[in-house]
Amino acid sequence: MTREEIKSRGEDEKMMDAPQINNNPKPEESFNVNYLRIYYGNLFPYTDLHKWLSYGHDGKHPGCDEYYFGRREFSFTLENDVYLRYKSFKTASSMEDAIKSSFPYKIDIGAVYSVDPDKRHAYSQTGTNVFTPVERELVFDIDITDYDDVRYCCSGADVCSKCWPLMTVAIKVIHTSLTEDFGFKHILWVFSGRRGVHCWVCDPKARRMTNEQRSAVAEYFRVYKGNENNARKVVLMGYSLHPFLARSYVDYLKGFFEGELQATQSIFSSKDKYEKILEMISDEDIQSELREKWENSAARSSLSEEAISLVRWEQLKNTLQSKKHKAPTLRMCVEEIVFTFTYPRIDLEVSKQMNHLLKAPFCVHPKTGRVCVPIDPNNCDEFDPLAVPTLPQLIEEINSGGSRMDVDDDEEDSDRSLLGKSIKFFRSSFLEPLLKSCKEEIETSYKTKIGKSKDSFSW
Repeated sequence: MTREEIKSRGEDEKMMDAPQINNNPKPEESFNVNYLRIYYGNLFPYTDLHKWLSYGHDGKHPGCDEYYFGRREFSFTLENDVYLRYKSFKTASSMEDAIKSSFPYKIDIGAVYSVDPDKRHAYSQTGTNVFTPVERELVFDIDITDYDDVRYCCSGADVCSKCWPLMTVAIKVIHTSLTEDFGFKHILWVFSGRRGVHCWVCDPKARRMTNEQRSAVAEYFRVYKGNENNARKVVLMGYSLHPFLARSYVDYLKGFFEGELQATQSIFSSKDKYEKILEMISDEDIQSELREKWENSAARSSLSEEAISLVRWEQLKNTLQSKKHKAPTLRMCVEEIVFTFTYPRIDLEVSKQMNHLLKAPFCVHPKTGRVCVPIDPNNCDEFDPLAVPTLPQLIEEINSGGSRMDVDDDEEDSDRSLLGKSIKFFRSSFLEPLLKSCKEEIETSYKTKIGKSKDSFSW
């Protein structure tokens, strides 16, 4: 869509819907139907979404599956929590028309099915169970609320600059493993719009995994196994860490725990905080020794909370190191504490089933009004969830004539629009390499098929 086309589509109406924009709106001011209608009418990247989910099946190659995109499930959550599943669209324009006519509060993306999801009932009447998922990205969902027992700055859906780095570390750990341990190349990380991150692994071998294979990958990442009734939520068995866990510990977790997390959360600074950690030590004598030392020093300490935490962490490590010969359960106690506080807490059930849905990138979160923008895993330290553009900010940019959807790599001002940089990153760093790989696969598969066809007639 060109700048002129955007400008010609109801400019007066847009200005009338949002005459006054507050750059720091209250949650209830950040999201409304009028804003959403303008967003879907002018900024949502329909073409990019269609290209992504078509995976090269654009009809331009004889080896394409022209019905591929039409077998993808979408779900819409409308106003008043009206939920519509098994929606499907034959083309990008039909998807765009459906979204613009209903302006869903949330769009979720599901699997590619064996038949058109919208016509599943017709197939069920034949008496054969032909409606089944055949492809789906391998997905991961990580939510900051699952860290509430180890963060003290926020709780629930709230997030700030002190606890968001837990998400950053999660991205680094999982992304490194997906690329180095599993060899995946086409991975998309997306901000959930409020309190977490989503990961889409889009390689062909990932999309074609069975539920059993997905479960195996999910279990590979399982370390945090406790619940609110368990003091010891991570149990590391054996004499050494698995290579994946060892790499994660050395490269990401240990430094983050002893540096940034200690500084922002001061996890040993008060009795209610350090008691949680003492309960992770299986030896009661060591618990008592450290507790007595910390209680006696609390009253006369003039150190800051951060300094107190650092001192007590060193005391705990030294004590465990000197006495770990007492019991095998103490051998990995230091590592278990670090993993408990810092290791990614993935919602594994989301990853295990092919038919699970996940929020589409570039949706708008109905609670915050923030757009679900991609995150660069190679520069995720720079990502600030509180700086992600909101609907009111986007509408104001449209009204001022500064927002545009047709982001082009050659345009000098593309990075200056609020969504420009995110859309440009999505296209250049994720979509273009993915489509190049997909088209190569389609071509190779087509040549193989033609070769086999010729061989069958060679007799």
